[in-house]
Amino acid sequence: MKNWFGSGAAANVVSLILRLVYNFVIPLFGLALLTFLIGRLMPTDPVLAIVGDQASTETYRHVREGLGLDLPVLEQFWLYLTRLAHGELGRSVLTTRPVVEDILRAFPATLELSIASIMIGIVGGVPLGVLAAVRKDRFSDHAIRVFTLVGYSVPSFWLGLMGLAILYGKLGWAAGPGRLDVAYEYLVEPITGMTTVDALLERQWDVFYDALQHLVLPSLVIGYFSLALICRMTRALMLSEMNQEYVITAKVKGLSANRIVWRHVFRNTMGSLSTVIALTFGLLLEGSVLTETVFSWPGLGSYMTNSLRNADMNAILGGTLFIGAMFIVVNWIADLIQASLDPRVG
Repeated sequence: MKNWFGSGAAANVVSLILRLVYNFVIPLFGLALLTFLIGRLMPTDPVLAIVGDQASTETYRHVREGLGLDLPVLEQFWLYLTRLAHGELGRSVLTTRPVVEDILRAFPATLELSIASIMIGIVGGVPLGVLAAVRKDRFSDHAIRVFTLVGYSVPSFWLGLMGLAILYGKLGWAAGPGRLDVAYEYLVEPITGMTTVDALLERQWDVFYDALQHLVLPSLVIGYFSLALICRMTRALMLSEMNQEYVITAKVKGLSANRIVWRHVFRNTMGSLSTVIALTFGLLLEGSVLTETVFSWPGLGSYMTNSLRNADMNAILGGTLFIGAMFIVVNWIADLIQASLDPRVG
């Protein structure tokens, strides 16, 4: 047994399993428990939401037994976990479809918007963060910090409203709400669910251009937030690394400033920075609810907003569980990436 645990490969497997349990299994179980308790503590009666106020007592009792609400709480929780293990999140009262089916329909739109936004955040935030760190306490550093402070502080839905009012309503520079103009709807077969990708796969260039126009404004609004967050964290990580002794040694050896910054300092921040980017992406997946509502973007945020308005508890809890699970998965992947990029973490 001692030799087995002493081998490097076996130790890595054990470490991976423990990290999986700690970062994925336990948080997922806690999330399931939380959503279960919320569903039981909410004042809305899920049975009445299904059968209506005019249903007979017999119908009410039959539906209640079918949902397992007549069982003890522990048995209800076990039944809840069993259904989750089989991918069952109940049926939406609003759409009458299984919640899983609704989520799979809505999520690609949110994913498309989040991917575009995080790309804006990476392309803009990382170079600006490096520049701010290199030129610390100079004018460019102060300007970048003010720019990112605004992006980090101003609500994205307000920026969305201002963007629609000015760029779309007043100037006509941007496309309006929605993912496509009415003339282009249903022209593309939903392969991935992401309109721009599907249009490219089917070589529908007019549809792709129209979808891209509709994607630009909401992705810029949410991307501004991700850019601000990534930029601020990049600056902080770079400044922390630039105070290390190896940087002084590199300067003494006569290495150029660009080589020190990009080949040494920035490389050593990539592990932590990858975690920041991954967690920011997770925040975009769960934090675009109001922005999707403003832009009439038919994603998961809009789906949950409509569910809240109609007290559709299955859809609300199912969407919450799905978003939480996605965030846990992203966090776990970020942990693996950081461990692979930075041996000090592993």
